[in-house]
Amino acid sequence: MVNQPYHVAIMGDLIGSEHAVSVDTLHATFNDAVDAINSEYRTALTSPLTITLGDEFQGLCASLDDGLSIVHDLRQRLSAKSTPCRFVLGVVTLKTAINHDRAWNMMGPGLATARERLADKRDPNAYRFSLPDHRLVADLLDALGYTVTSIEEGWTARQQQIVTDSRSVAKVAEVFGVTPRNIYKIREAANFKLYESVWQAMTAAIRALDQDYGVKW
Repeated sequence: MVNQPYHVAIMGDLIGSEHAVSVDTLHATFNDAVDAINSEYRTALTSPLTITLGDEFQGLCASLDDGLSIVHDLRQRLSAKSTPCRFVLGVVTLKTAINHDRAWNMMGPGLATARERLADKRDPNAYRFSLPDHRLVADLLDALGYTVTSIEEGWTARQQQIVTDSRSVAKVAEVFGVTPRNIYKIREAANFKLYESVWQAMTAAIRALDQDYGVKW
């Protein structure tokens, strides 16, 4: 028996994995990142992220809000290891029981649509959405996701480390051995204010959608 009418599917894959210099290194990096996310977000994931076909994975979580946090965290972890990836968050209705051990052998409306959304290799957007009954909102969120993707792809490795560090400016400056003024300069060069603004807009929108779908429980 399905516990809730709506769930949020997280689907994703690695980009260009077939061109990896070392498959073993890529495999270890991917598995380590997925394992870390499953551990850190175990209370949010109703079915853990499960690697399905080498460079693809999927899972179920409690809300779009949780899902966005998970994909953002996973993307930053993988990007720090020069492993690009993309995701789709899709609201689904399960017609089978939840598999709490692995994200396999579940069926229901929305899963195929989310998979098709991820399968579009021509779309450069790393943050995609599949939202039944909210197609226009999904398009708007896709546009915001594309903006976030474009900004992230313009970062140097050092900019990514500093921009994604959630500690205070003073603490980040101390860790990197620079002045707070240098941190502000690096963030400015990385379009941090725009990035933060767009991310906040995405977060506010999906929290409103969570309330509309009744996803949180």
